[in-house]
Order: sequence, then structure tokens, then C-alpha cells
Amino acid sequence: MIKKGLILLTTVFILFACNHDYTSGKRKGFFKIDFPQKAYQVFDQPGYPYTFEYPVYATVNKDSTFFDVKAGDWWINIDVPKLNGRIYISYKTIVNRNSFDSLVNDSYKMAYKQHSDISTKIADSLMVTPNNAEGIYFSLGGNTATANQFFLTDSTKHFLRGALYFNSTPNEDSIGIVNDFVKLDLLHLINTLKWR
Repeated sequence: MIKKGLILLTTVFILFACNHDYTSGKRKGFFKIDFPQKAYQVFDQPGYPYTFEYPVYATVNKDSTFFDVKAGDWWINIDVPKLNGRIYISYKTIVNRNSFDSLVNDSYKMAYKQHSDISTKIADSLMVTPNNAEGIYFSLGGNTATANQFFLTDSTKHFLRGALYFNSTPNEDSIGIVNDFVKLDLLHLINTLKWR
């Protein structure tokens, strides 16, 4: 009898003990991002040797310094403040064949040598734009500071280089969706570039 009472009491205790809401630890996640509507405007500043279209939710600012050295006359930054991103644009005039080769080599070095220790992949692909600018697009994988770099040229006079960066700790998983969104703007810029 005592044994049956003890079993009954234990059963009642277990039933009431399990009658509360149990919550496990919260799973980690990322903030929801409300992306702006895609729309573009023309960058067509007097004196600049190029024009292109860039997002209406971005601003263009003249880049005045490059690692504490005066930047080139036609260097700009395209800031996307809502997404904490920046597209760096540098431009150089090609003086002769050696200058062209060194500009191309510098672009490859900036993509490969500066990121080869961190990146999980680096792929380069040839581009020819609708306005006949040619160049290379670099896609970098892994937790690199930039996943997108490119250069465009006519190989005789104009050489423009660009790179997309985000002002946050490099994390391919958390930045991925924002990177994909701004990458479309970068590709639009590339495909609307015209030389003057």
C-alpha cells in the first residue's frame, strides 16, 4: 500500500512538475534589413573623364586622400549609408604601354596578394560592357574585406578601378545578403560606364 501511494505521489509530482512552459536558449540570428527600391541617377560631373549610373540611395563624394597621400583628381567614393557600404573608384590616365601593364598588374595584386591568405576563392572574369569598356571582375569568397573588385579600361587612355567595402567586421554569412544587393548596383555602374 505504501509502495502504491509512493508511486501515485511520484506520478502526480511529475505531472505537475512538467506543467510549465519550457523555453530553450534563443537561436542566434541577424537583423532584418529593409532594402531600398532599386533606382538610379547619372553621375555626370564636369571635368570628369567618365560617367555612369549609381543608386539614388547613394551619395558621391570626392576622395581627397589615399593612405594619407593626395588621391587622384578623379577619385570618388560612392557611399551607401543605409547599408554601411562604400564603392571606392580610382581613375588614372594611361600614359604609355608600361603604365597600362603596371595598372593591370596592380589591380591583380590588390585582388590576389592582399586577400589570398583570407579568401576561400578568388575568381576573375573578363567583362565587355555595352559601351565597349573592357576589364576584369574579381569575386572573392570567404571573410575578406571586399568580395567585389573590378577594373575597366579602353587600354589606350582610361583606366578605372573599383572595389566594394562594408564598414563592418568581414563575415561572409552576415554580410552576404547586403553584398548581393549592392553588387547589383556595382554591376549596373559597370554596365553604364562611358568614357569622355
